[in-house]
Amino acid sequence: MADDAAAPDGELTEATSEPNPKAGEEGSTAPEPESGAVEPTDTDDATAVTDADAGNEAEIAVADYEAEAGETDDDAEGAATSARTPLSHVKVALIAGLVGVLALAGLTGWLGFRTYESRQADEQRNLFLQVGRQGALNLTTIGWENAEADVQRILDSATGTFYDDFQQRAQPFVEVVKQAQSTSAGTIAEAGLESEGDNEAEVLVAVTVETSNAGAPDQQPRAWRMRILVEKIGDEAKVSNVEFVP
Repeated sequence: MADDAAAPDGELTEATSEPNPKAGEEGSTAPEPESGAVEPTDTDDATAVTDADAGNEAEIAVADYEAEAGETDDDAEGAATSARTPLSHVKVALIAGLVGVLALAGLTGWLGFRTYESRQADEQRNLFLQVGRQGALNLTTIGWENAEADVQRILDSATGTFYDDFQQRAQPFVEVVKQAQSTSAGTIAEAGLESEGDNEAEVLVAVTVETSNAGAPDQQPRAWRMRILVEKIGDEAKVSNVEFVP
């Protein structure tokens, strides 16, 4: 202590300001200057890891949910498709059946119409043929005792120019028949349609006629051929012209 006190001020100051090597080794107790950077602590690291894990788990959960939702949608779509498949088959069957029914109805209607037309044509041909045959019989079957009625029957079945011509000659014809006491009876040997139109037809008729009168009671039968034009008027047909053909 005496040495320290006797030492000059300059040395004391120098000694005091010298650094202590031990203190440097053991570390200075003076506070070090603060740094702007904050070093992460273990708690922060744990929190970061937890947040990262939570984020990953959330992403995984969302992905799993989306995958499950996608599978559910696929399953639902597949179920809907499988549910629609039988309905589609039923619709196809119904459409095919409907088309078949319509086709059958159309065919039936067409066949029915053709049958109707054919029946109408047959009925018209029969009508023309019947009127032509009856016209030939009316012209060749006349008796002096019923001459007026026979002539009237001819007029009732006539039309057109034939009606006009025969009506003008009817009365003189009746008088001749009565005077000669003539009787004639016709028999149809053969008859057929020569031609046919929409409302008229030509009928060829072969007639065998037996005649008798007061002066010649027994006469040979005669064969006549007539072309009779038959015209349809409404629902009936009448004789409109008569020609004798060889």
